[in-house]
Amino acid sequence: MLTRIYGAKCIGVEAVKVTVEVDVCQGIGIHLVGLADIAVKESLLRTTTAMESLGYHVPGKRIVINLAPADLHKSGSGYDLPIAIGIIAASGQHQLPGLDKYMIMGELGLNGSVRAVPCALPYAELAFGEGFAGIILPEESALEASAFKDISVFGVKTLNDVVTILEEKEDVTGFLIHNTAAYRIARRAGHKQEKDSDIPDFCDIIGQEVAKRGLEIAAAGGHNVIMVGSPGSGKSSLAKAMAGIMPPMTREEALTTSKIYSIAGKRDARCGLMSRRPFRSPHCSSSLPAMVGGGCGDFISPGEVSLAHNGILFADEFTQMPRSVSEALRAPIEDRKVVISRLRNKVEYPASFMLVAAANPCPCGYWGDGDRCTCTPAQRLLYLNRLSGPILDRIDIQLWLHRVDSGSIINAPRAESSAEVASRVLKARIIQKDRFAAERKGSPGILTNAEMNNRQIERYCPLSSACKEMLGRLMESMRLSMRAYFRIIRVARTIADLEGADEILSRHLAEAAGYRFLDKGDKL
Repeated sequence: MLTRIYGAKCIGVEAVKVTVEVDVCQGIGIHLVGLADIAVKESLLRTTTAMESLGYHVPGKRIVINLAPADLHKSGSGYDLPIAIGIIAASGQHQLPGLDKYMIMGELGLNGSVRAVPCALPYAELAFGEGFAGIILPEESALEASAFKDISVFGVKTLNDVVTILEEKEDVTGFLIHNTAAYRIARRAGHKQEKDSDIPDFCDIIGQEVAKRGLEIAAAGGHNVIMVGSPGSGKSSLAKAMAGIMPPMTREEALTTSKIYSIAGKRDARCGLMSRRPFRSPHCSSSLPAMVGGGCGDFISPGEVSLAHNGILFADEFTQMPRSVSEALRAPIEDRKVVISRLRNKVEYPASFMLVAAANPCPCGYWGDGDRCTCTPAQRLLYLNRLSGPILDRIDIQLWLHRVDSGSIINAPRAESSAEVASRVLKARIIQKDRFAAERKGSPGILTNAEMNNRQIERYCPLSSACKEMLGRLMESMRLSMRAYFRIIRVARTIADLEGADEILSRHLAEAAGYRFLDKGDKL
């Protein structure tokens, strides 16, 4: 008897349907075909042991299991559950009329329990798109997919739970993930985590008003920023505080970001979509695959640039990063995506992030801080030359931070809170969202000024003759590249949005150009 069960496989951030065909006929042995890797082949012994522990029997006949399409590599342990259900149905041990209505994925333990699998969110999205009535997942994985309200998401703990759902003999609403105790616990834990936030507040950071202004502009327009300053000047604190002024994600942004974390297996039984923009802070010694993504074989995992999608990638000690790693950020910054190629596989992950970099001005770290620096001019120049021209061209805002003196620390007035800054950032983001509404018709489009290409800059950022003349003089005196020219206009457009101005004025361009002191034409 031939039986079909439906599963899935992830390619990048999208899932594709995999049909698990099980046929029980005359003969001997269990045969698995369909371009499965070692993890899937090992599942046969695990699956049969789990079935026997729950009282099911493995028929003493020939069992042929085909994973279709046969030209697509299948990896991971998520096919345990559909294979077990297929054997039970094909051998006639249970009548399962609901088999065609659901997509099923899950790993089996030897005692018949069901364990979590990654990629639950893309699987649920595929099940909805393919018209399935629902999806059956391990309870922990089903929590990730609970955001999909238009299909039934079942969370199961054992193989018997799946059989009960597919038999359709009794009420199974208790297995719906929204009705489980695990869902209620995860919801409470999520609310508690939001309340117990450890994000620094801008008002708790003394001084550095110029840097705060630059970070506000960066957050408002999605611009990349680098902070250069001596140790203790507040670079790391300001970078972490940026998470508190970023606007909330739209549902589309939250869905894409949550899918990336689901594929990477980093959701940790959290409920629904991510509510906060990600803040990733990889160590400066991170390898190239860790930063841009990689892996061996069929599975290519997303790297830090993709895990920071729609959020912040904080690169502390940026000048200490391996040159190959820092230069590898150039393409994702420009293209807002990363393509990882292997001999037999190529995967594309989104990577639209804000780069927030921090660096010391010299090897000892104290250049510009009185007479504490012990480095020679040649050492300082060599140190900052680790920041190549192409990577600096892609950073819109460059900030210099000086150490705050003791008098300012003692007598400093209370600064603006992150909530006050965030309200202005949100207003500027709403202006940009409305401005680019036409660009998003029929495609994801753009949401921020930093995402504009040159054609869109000409359309949405017209300059008066006085502004053009002023920008020309700035280009000549600072010896800026054409990429820097367009980035100055993007930043000026954001400054105008923060003011609520319809047109870019000369003062907006002057402030935007003032954030480019690290360009090669202007040495320290």
